[in-house]
Amino acid sequence: MNQTRVIDVTKIEPRLKHPTIFNSFDELAGGDAVLIHNDHDPKPLYYQLLAERGNTFTWSYVESGPMIWEVEIRKNAVGKHVETLGEIAAKDLRKAEVFKKYGLDFCCGGKKSLQEACKEKGLDVLKVQEELDKPAAIASGVPQHDFNAWNLTFLTDYIVNVHHAYVRQNIPMLADLSQKVADHHGKTNPELEGIRDKVDEMLSELKVHLKKEENILFPYIKELEASKTNGGTAPGGFGSVQQPISVMENDHDIVGDLADEIRILSGNYTLPANACESYALLYKKLAEFEDDLHMHIHLENNILFPKAIELEKAG
Repeated sequence: MNQTRVIDVTKIEPRLKHPTIFNSFDELAGGDAVLIHNDHDPKPLYYQLLAERGNTFTWSYVESGPMIWEVEIRKNAVGKHVETLGEIAAKDLRKAEVFKKYGLDFCCGGKKSLQEACKEKGLDVLKVQEELDKPAAIASGVPQHDFNAWNLTFLTDYIVNVHHAYVRQNIPMLADLSQKVADHHGKTNPELEGIRDKVDEMLSELKVHLKKEENILFPYIKELEASKTNGGTAPGGFGSVQQPISVMENDHDIVGDLADEIRILSGNYTLPANACESYALLYKKLAEFEDDLHMHIHLENNILFPKAIELEKAG
């Protein structure tokens, strides 16, 4: 059974506070915790512990002032898997809104831990973690389908009918609109020509990508699930489902990078003073398209693909 030791830091001599906490942490067995009681936010301790002990613990605020701060520091069990951004979003999609707020990539970059991702962005990981831990800070308007509970056949059909359909419906409009706005405003706003070129490249990549998923990978995953359900042998065609999945994930990286470049060129879809209605519509549609793309890639990279690999290994 996991145990928790309580340390009232306010009763310890200042020069001995951190050494006492470090010694207590080092004595913990994997899975056990120490609860720090203090009269101010012990955030500096977090960064010192991270620097000297690495990614070996979780840090959770039990109480956050203004008079009392209590923090649970739990030592990771040996071999414990550190949760990734993608896994956090897969468990509760509303938390993806916090990631979006801070520019943390939970789809293409979803295999990084929160600490790794925040370090790369120069973000305060504790501030982000606090927002993730507060239900009130999590967007309530995000659809809460339990994607993890769906079988793979249903999930692939959902992706095709919702996200693939969305891409196909918007390809002609985005291509035409980005060309039109670049033609009319390109001389005064040269970034629009770069946006047009990136949009064309992204849409071309997606056209091919959707066909590969619908004609090759998704039918294979459905056949794999059917064979496992019926007690048959795994379908042939690939040495492993990991092979086509790796190709699709590489496609996702390419498209995700192009979407990032479009957002950067547009200044996060910020309209200039001379923007016309078509200009405004282009940026609005590009922002919507990027949001859908993030969800599309999240469902595949963080839920569908890992489950397909797990299913194949289970046989």
